Amino acid sequence: MEPPDRLESTGEEVGVRKRIVWLTVAVASVAIGLFVIPLALVAERFYMNTEVSELERQASSVVSDVSGDVQRGRAPSPAWINDEIDAAVYDDRGVKIAGDGPGLGGDTVLAAIRKGEVEHSDENLKELVVAIPIFHDGDVKAVVRSTRSGEQVIENLAYRYAQIALLAILAVLVTWLLAWRQAAKLGGSVEDLSRRALRLGDGDFTTEDRVTGIPEIDEVRSALNATATRLDALLARERAFSAEASHQLRTPLTGLQLRLEAALRSGRTDHTPAILASLAEVDRLERTITDLLALARGTRQKGILDLNGLLSEVDQVWGPRLGSQQRALRIRVEDDLPPVEASTAAIRQVLTVLMGNAVEHGRGTVTVSVRDIEDAVAIDVADEGSVSEGAGQDLFDRREPDAEGHGIGLALARRLVEAEGGRLQLRSPDPTTLTIFLPVTAPPVVDPGPSTPERGVQSVLQLPSGWTRP
Repeated sequence: MEPPDRLESTGEEVGVRKRIVWLTVAVASVAIGLFVIPLALVAERFYMNTEVSELERQASSVVSDVSGDVQRGRAPSPAWINDEIDAAVYDDRGVKIAGDGPGLGGDTVLAAIRKGEVEHSDENLKELVVAIPIFHDGDVKAVVRSTRSGEQVIENLAYRYAQIALLAILAVLVTWLLAWRQAAKLGGSVEDLSRRALRLGDGDFTTEDRVTGIPEIDEVRSALNATATRLDALLARERAFSAEASHQLRTPLTGLQLRLEAALRSGRTDHTPAILASLAEVDRLERTITDLLALARGTRQKGILDLNGLLSEVDQVWGPRLGSQQRALRIRVEDDLPPVEASTAAIRQVLTVLMGNAVEHGRGTVTVSVRDIEDAVAIDVADEGSVSEGAGQDLFDRREPDAEGHGIGLALARRLVEAEGGRLQLRSPDPTTLTIFLPVTAPPVVDPGPSTPERGVQSVLQLPSGWTRP
């Protein structure tokens, strides 16, 4: 099943993006509101102070025009009156004597007369009022009252508020756009990881070296890539091992089948020998399965290699098979072999592969030789056949289970030997000689005591009768 090119958007996925956007916009709105409200109040006060200052300037210009007439006790001339200035002059009792205004100056004018200071009022923003006293000989002789309509002030304030609101809306809009872009980036990265996980579940273990710049997402991607690499290697090993293990099981199964078929064709009434031999073959098959499972699960245990037992099995299993082909089996062992620490189960399977390869693809006598080469023990499996020089280069490459020729199980044999710290190589193409090199185990240092003669390392292998030494 191929993973979809694009995941369908679900309500939950869309909700995640929306939550990111709306949460960001909400936080930004609160922050902007906390900034805009005080800013609006400050702007209002600043504008009101500006308006009052403008009224004071206008009133001061009127004071300059009429102060001479007031100080002489004359009525101010109307030359200062114009359409741009809404002002009036009041006497020291608060009664209008010139200009445009109410007959009585009101509280602002009376306060200016009483205090002798500039007074202003912006009650309910209906009208801005500024009152400036005119002095003569230290006394207030008159007051100039200048006003401005509250509607105009409100219009100007509304215009300032509109500017502030527009800036706030623009800031929220920019925040929304940035949040949506970031949410799309995060959502796209998460959806890509989801698709990657789906492909991983479907068996696609390709890795992607793409960096988003978001450390957490990049860490998840790296973890997925590492998992894909490990799963790919694990499945490759499992497939290879399964294919090669099935090949290993074919040989004992084929021998068992041939033995039973031969017993049926013999015409004998007593099949006890064939049954006993078949049971022995079944025991070896069961042991092979047990060994392969232990090797696959990594539960094999190392110890001193039982060469004696392994060579006895080779003699018992492969001697009769070679004899049925009019071929001989020879086993040669050197004296005083040092001990080798390796898994008996692993080396048993390696010898099974090499012997099967010699029986099926080799010719003539098969010779198994065990020799000491100082730091290692070499086990040679040779026959009188040959392999071409070109074939020897890829002899240990893994092939398909139904492939023909050398090397069907040799890839498994090489890996098993390498897992034990040894080597498996083609020592000679003609005659074909495959050699297992296993490192020897350093003998423990034993203090023999003053009365004990010096002793060397004894051979771990005792030859059964019929075996030869080189």
